[in-house]
Amino acid sequence: MTQHPASPARAVLYDFSGVLAEEGFISGLRAIAAENGLDPQAFVRAATDVCYTSGYADGLAPASAFWQGVRQVTGITHDDATLQEAVLSRFVIRPDMFADVDALREQGLTVALVSDHTDWLETLDDRHGVFHHFDHAFSSFREKRNKRTGELFDRALDVLGLAPEQTMFFDDNAGNVERAILRGIDARLFTDKPAYRADLASRLPHLRMP
Repeated sequence: MTQHPASPARAVLYDFSGVLAEEGFISGLRAIAAENGLDPQAFVRAATDVCYTSGYADGLAPASAFWQGVRQVTGITHDDATLQEAVLSRFVIRPDMFADVDALREQGLTVALVSDHTDWLETLDDRHGVFHHFDHAFSSFREKRNKRTGELFDRALDVLGLAPEQTMFFDDNAGNVERAILRGIDARLFTDKPAYRADLASRLPHLRMP
């Protein structure tokens, strides 16, 4: 059983997709697979691997290299713009979660995004106004490191000047949660809003939430 620090946290870090917004990447890939008569799970796995191996996730290659790699390994033929919008349109913002982020920040906590996201995150900021809710946004694309290796956590802690035990982190990906825990971060798996609120209260019992 994971032991969580007893003292109050100073910062709360959030994944984006699946926590603050609907998981548009996976939903979009599944829709593309279905349209092409392909197995959705296999397609998502293949495209996710290409996102990392092409260098796109870490900002080492453009979106065009990613989509070309996806076409090569899956046989789909759609153009980049069609594929990209199939993904971007499915990142539906969760206003209640952003209200929580704002409440934490107003009460003196540091709040930050820590996301394995590409330059799509900047497009989503243009569309929905994401970044102004946070003290800092760490994306794998801009930081040239990711959560799969754990290096993005190290970068966030270093920039924010925080010790791991002072920090909570919420992610819907169990692998990312485990990697954060290995670094001493109080990481919790995001499953739904009530469980997330209970996790927050366990470290921050005096929070006033909307």
